Amino acid sequence: MAERTAVLGYIPRKSFMHSLTGTTKLIMMINASIAAMLGFDTRFLVLMVFVSVFLWVASKIELSKLKVVLWFIFILMILNNIMIFLFAPQYGTEIYGTTTELWHITDRYTFTAEQLFYQLNVTLKYFAVLPIALLFIVTTSPSEFASSLNRVGVSYKISYSVSLALRYIPDIQREYREISQAQQARGIDTSKDVSFATRVKNSASIMLPLLLSSLERIEVIATAMELRGFGKGKKRTWYTTRPLKARDWIAIGVSFLLLILAAWLISVNGGRFYNPFI
Repeated sequence: MAERTAVLGYIPRKSFMHSLTGTTKLIMMINASIAAMLGFDTRFLVLMVFVSVFLWVASKIELSKLKVVLWFIFILMILNNIMIFLFAPQYGTEIYGTTTELWHITDRYTFTAEQLFYQLNVTLKYFAVLPIALLFIVTTSPSEFASSLNRVGVSYKISYSVSLALRYIPDIQREYREISQAQQARGIDTSKDVSFATRVKNSASIMLPLLLSSLERIEVIATAMELRGFGKGKKRTWYTTRPLKARDWIAIGVSFLLLILAAWLISVNGGRFYNPFI
């Protein structure tokens, strides 16, 4: 039987990324996000992309496992680039101070090398940060996810809420499939054999039972946690907490070096933008 995987959930593997603690991966994700947001140095962003690709290969996670999420991110990235050009078609020329016209459309809309270079940097930011963020989610179990959040200072109540939310994603998907199969047995087809409009209409008959079952599950979990006195203490221990090993400290150190490099490049470039047009 084919392996069913959550759209966005923990995927167990024996890999380097899985061997790192949740705290390490959380710090890596935070540092990578800050480093990528600090500036628009193309050379650094390309380096970050290579690091992201290396970590993805080291995680042994197949792209097909996250195809729904990756397609959504790809569409969002394309829409973002289109919106940037529609609302700020000359922003690149304003940043870099030069105009290298490539294709003139109207007085307002003109493709310039500067604008394309700026939007290339925006796109590189997606590839630099999002793979690391996705890896943090899919290579960290929900319990360790919660303990890592608590370890860096987040309230254990909030951390546990995040853990429950991540645990619930596969349950929602499983319930959706079960309800969908039950509805199809009653003649309500949501497969590709019917038109898109019919599928949307028939899917509505799945959403209501799914919503009701979700509310019932939330009530059961909330009651169980209340009966066990959850939230009474100021602190709690975590069963899945692991001590930091040498590889964790090395990974954390590398992430801080990348952050320092990003800050140093801003001083070298005299600002956030690397300008190859001067």
